[in-house]
Parts: sequence; structure tokens; C-alpha cells
Amino acid sequence: MGTLYIVATPIGNLGDITERALEVLKNVDIILCEDTRNSKHLLDHFAIKTKLLSYHKFNETERSEELIQKLKDGVNMALITDAGTPCISDPGSILINKCIEENIEIYSLPGPSALITSLTLSGLEIKNFSFYGFLERKNSKQRLELTNIKNDNTDIVVFYESPKRIIETLNNIKEVMDDPYLIVLNDLTKKFEKKYYGKTTKVLEELNNNSNHELGEYVIIVKKNSKETKKDLEEMSLESLLIDKVIKEKCTLKDAVKLLAIEYKDKYSKKEIYNASLNIKNILK
Repeated sequence: MGTLYIVATPIGNLGDITERALEVLKNVDIILCEDTRNSKHLLDHFAIKTKLLSYHKFNETERSEELIQKLKDGVNMALITDAGTPCISDPGSILINKCIEENIEIYSLPGPSALITSLTLSGLEIKNFSFYGFLERKNSKQRLELTNIKNDNTDIVVFYESPKRIIETLNNIKEVMDDPYLIVLNDLTKKFEKKYYGKTTKVLEELNNNSNHELGEYVIIVKKNSKETKKDLEEMSLESLLIDKVIKEKCTLKDAVKLLAIEYKDKYSKKEIYNASLNIKNILK
């Protein structure tokens, strides 16, 4: 029976790889990686000649069956991603679950993670946090997702974002989450690593003034506003809440009903919110 090693690789600075990771990558029979071209740069740098096999989100379900059989036949494998720790918004969980089911030995080698690295740079007291990986790409779905996130039970939330979508996503965070304090980190551990701290409005201004802001991956850490803001809103009538939502979200009354139904699901029924929308329509007749 073979063994599967889950190996964290550098998120930017190649000097962050561990001796144990290098030893495993040199001695396994196969290295599973998202993109063989990306991983080859890393492995060539350390003169590692181990066979590479692609394992990514588009083939992991189909390929996992084949890999389990190889592991049963005594083949040792290492699972890596393009950067960082596997299974954190990256492929790997399907194969690992199958290994657990088949009693195949698994070892995880700790190492670089954009998520943990970012939290240590935040300056925030981390007692709890929520991690959502990459947000929805479609603007309307992302805003709805952010509304749900705004009302979860943690004070600190973390997202990943691509350079092409960073401005749009921050604009949505500013509007939906009421311009919260955040930390935005770009190109972590690399030569041109950048850190932005402040209210969303301030960070957006700094990013827009940086002509190279569409380069490198981003991590966004949001510290939610005080619950007092929400408490003040809860003292408003349902009709006022609906109008407030229409104005702030620039949405229709129908969409405002949907958003409030999610945001205040523990306080108001959908029927109560819908009836409040009818009251508004009657007033406007």
C-alpha cells in the first residue's frame, strides 16, 4: 500500500519551502499538481526529477479512482497545488476522502498558506474568523453572498480575489458591508508584496492610484463594523428597511424583499416582509 503526502509549497518566495517537503518531493513516485508547467518551475529550481501528473478541479473526480488504485498497488504520491497548501480553495479533498475510505495512509506536511500568512499580517486579534475562498463572480450573486456573510456570527472574514476583479469586489464590500475596515494583501512573500490597511473607501483610492493593481493575487480580510449599526437598523420599520435597502443596494423593491428575508430571517417572516413591500406600493400609488 502506498502513501499520499499533502505538501505545502511556497506562495511566492521559493526560500519558504521546507527540507521535509523537498525530501518527500524527491522520493515519491509521482507528484500530483494543478498545472505541470507551473510546478515544473519549482521542481527544476530544486533539481527534482520526479514524474508529474496533472490533478486539478476539472479532472479530480475522474482521476481519483485511477490514483487510488495506484496507491493500493504501492505507489507513493505527493499532492501539491500551484502555490500554498492543498485543499484550501484548491483541489485535493476528493482524493483525500477516498484515501480515508480505503484506509490509505495520508500525511500532511505543514507549510506556506496565503490564508494564515495574511491573518498574521492583519494586526487583528484573531479569536475566530470565517474563510470563504473566492466569492461569486457574477455581480448580483456576489452582493447576495456578501449580505449573507455580513450576518454570519464571526467578526473577521477572509476572501481570495483575482487582480482583475479586486476593484469590483471591494466596491461591493463597501456598499453591502457599509465601508468596513479591511486589510488587502497582494503578492504575498514576493519582491513587490503590497499591504493596504484602512476603511474600504481608503483602500479603493490607494488601489486605483496604483497602475499595477491588476497584477498578482489578493487576500482580503474584513473586520466587520460594530453590531450597533445593525441594532439601529433593526429599530426601523420594515417599510423603512426596504427603502433603505433599495437605496443602498441600488436594487428593485422585489430584490430588496429577497435581501431582507435573508438578513432578518430570524426576526421577520417572508410574508411580513412581502406585506411591507405591498404597503410601500400602496403609498406610492
